[in-house]
Amino acid sequence: MTNISKDIEALKKEMTDWRHHIHTYPETAFEEQKTTQYIIEQLKSFGIDELYTEFAPTGVVGIIKGKKEGKWVGLRADIDALDVIEKNDINYCSKIPGKMHACGHDGHTAMLLGAAKYLAQHRDFAGTVVVIFQPAEENEGGGRVMVENGLFKRFPIESVFGMHNQPNMPLGHFLICQGPIMAAYDTFEIKLTGLGAHAAAPHLGKDTIVLASHIAIALQTIASRNANPFDSLVVSITQIHSGDTWNVLPQEAVIRGTVRSFKKDVQDMAEKRINEISQGLAATFNAKAEVRYERRYPATINHKVETDVAIEVASKIVGAENVVTDVEPSMGAEDFAFMLQEKPGAYIWLGAGPGANLHNPAYNFNDEVLTTGAAYYVGIVNAQLGK
Repeated sequence: MTNISKDIEALKKEMTDWRHHIHTYPETAFEEQKTTQYIIEQLKSFGIDELYTEFAPTGVVGIIKGKKEGKWVGLRADIDALDVIEKNDINYCSKIPGKMHACGHDGHTAMLLGAAKYLAQHRDFAGTVVVIFQPAEENEGGGRVMVENGLFKRFPIESVFGMHNQPNMPLGHFLICQGPIMAAYDTFEIKLTGLGAHAAAPHLGKDTIVLASHIAIALQTIASRNANPFDSLVVSITQIHSGDTWNVLPQEAVIRGTVRSFKKDVQDMAEKRINEISQGLAATFNAKAEVRYERRYPATINHKVETDVAIEVASKIVGAENVVTDVEPSMGAEDFAFMLQEKPGAYIWLGAGPGANLHNPAYNFNDEVLTTGAAYYVGIVNAQLGK
């Protein structure tokens, strides 16, 4: 049983229609032109007070003013899709080749649109709501771009809240924790240069494939032998590229991968050791290594007061017994972290029930949680700005 107002329940069909439209026409990072225009059209039809598009190449920010002056609160949804070929047999399957809403951002957008429509119609709160439809969450840091372009300087937002659906977690349950909830996301690239040779005469070359293999194994010791066992750290190699044919030892090789962590000192150590191991082994093999390390997203860290607010709101909607408040943090990453570095806030997960996992070509957002998500956003506004 859920405690959702009839007015929000009445929005389910519209939210479903919005979600299916966005799902049919997915757009990836900073290419969400039609998605942004579609969102703008809906917001205008709700009677939103103000609309702004200058904080990122795509995406939109809407302002909803209450009946009285008061604090400002931000509600954020991501709008971008992924470079995935959809494998679902549904009547709203992606019509854009090679692109798919495989992470549920279509659902997040629909839920925030539903909340925006409700709030525009029911302005019985004291303050201002900022609805943030953010582009480019997947890999390209749209959250960072909006912050850098002055989102929080332009608007006196005092707290900000985000949400993500989670398949294969109990349907309609909320999951959250104090402090770190998602990891920092770093990437690395190691370019190796040796000496090409005939495969039948390896002694005349400097074999980059053998070198890359040694580096791939050695990097796994960073987590197992350099990190404190009580600190979370993942070092994963995701690509190794080298060679073009059967009988040539390639002169060059490239290794790419990702690092996930929660603490800056662990992050610093991992970066240092990747460089030391790569340079040391390259010297051993009489070759060269060039290491590039990028810190993409910081850790997503929930603030205590706002986490307590999120827990209270979620508990009112689905019951305290259906709100997990000590969920284990994820080693996945989220660029909502940039917003939480600027303003206090909280990030919560909404269980979507059984189904294909995120980023899977068979994934599909569960429409049964649309009203629950919209009710959560509205509940945050009521909790922060009064009713």
